[in-house]
Amino acid sequence: MGDKVRIGIIGVGQIGKRHLEYYKHKVKDAEIVAIADINEAEAKRVAEVHNVPHVYTDLHKLLQRDDIEAVDVCLHNNLHMPATVAALEAGKHVYCEKPMAGAYNDAETMYRTAQELDRKLSIQINTLFAKETKAAKALIDEGILGKPYHARSTGFRRRMRPYVDGYGSDTFVKKEIAAGGAMYDMGVYHIARMLYLLDNPEVLRISGKLYQETPMDPVRRESSGYNVEELGLGFVRLQDGIILDIIESWAIHLKRFEGSYVVGSKGGIQLDPFGLYYNIGDLQVDSTIDLDSYDWRVHALRENADAYDHPQRHWVAALQGRVELLPIAEIALNTMLISEGICLSDQLGREVTVEEVKVSSQSTAISVK
Repeated sequence: MGDKVRIGIIGVGQIGKRHLEYYKHKVKDAEIVAIADINEAEAKRVAEVHNVPHVYTDLHKLLQRDDIEAVDVCLHNNLHMPATVAALEAGKHVYCEKPMAGAYNDAETMYRTAQELDRKLSIQINTLFAKETKAAKALIDEGILGKPYHARSTGFRRRMRPYVDGYGSDTFVKKEIAAGGAMYDMGVYHIARMLYLLDNPEVLRISGKLYQETPMDPVRRESSGYNVEELGLGFVRLQDGIILDIIESWAIHLKRFEGSYVVGSKGGIQLDPFGLYYNIGDLQVDSTIDLDSYDWRVHALRENADAYDHPQRHWVAALQGRVELLPIAEIALNTMLISEGICLSDQLGREVTVEEVKVSSQSTAISVK
């Protein structure tokens, strides 16, 4: 095991505080050296709480420190690309909040820069490290499903739009800051998980529709400038004839959705509740799986199993050289492509090609100080 990884945190709002808490209590091999935030008073307060010795209001000054090898970018979506690229160019490895960026154009810039500079880049996608995801991946890799040909990505909230439904800030519901709503805030978790289970296949064509139909508090609607979707739907054609369909809700008049799943020629897996379904001759078999027992055994028998318990822990373990970094940046980039493709399809009222999405994608980045 290598020495502690020395990290700088960029942004200590709601998400930055959450990342700091996790490093403090769950990642003993991480040392937070410095914080950067434009709100100096809050940055100093948070630094005192977490015993972080250095505070900056200019992230570029933090990046000048040669005793920091990596940074964690905890800014709003349209700030991800400028902060990430600045850090990569300063020689730092970068861990960034989801979604990867506000536009595919910006996400691709992040990915390309990391590749050119030989720096590690990862994105905060918790669902890849959930017990059910790891179990499903093990079953698929063993060939239990045969040839996967269809997957569904679902995310359900009955009524939990940021700010207008009582939690979070209005920055989550403005395109100029967040770039999108339900698809960008929560859909990224579920779409990325399905791409991971399918080995991140090439995206070919995308069709989608976005909605904002559910009534909301009129005062908060007006004050927030709410202009993002609360419901997103997509139909994605992937390589090898695979179809992925998507439904992601912040607000909808239903009790719940059927959970995400993957089906193949020999069997199918549903993620919530977790189940394995297949046939033996004329018998239809519905199998339940003890995920807690599976998780315990993996940790008891497999070296470095703890490095796959959480994206931040995995990130630090990869920087130490304990494990290879999962292709999270590549998956996040494909997720961004699908998300923007759904938006473009909604605007044009038709299915779009990947080439159309890439050509039309325009940077939504906001410069950082």
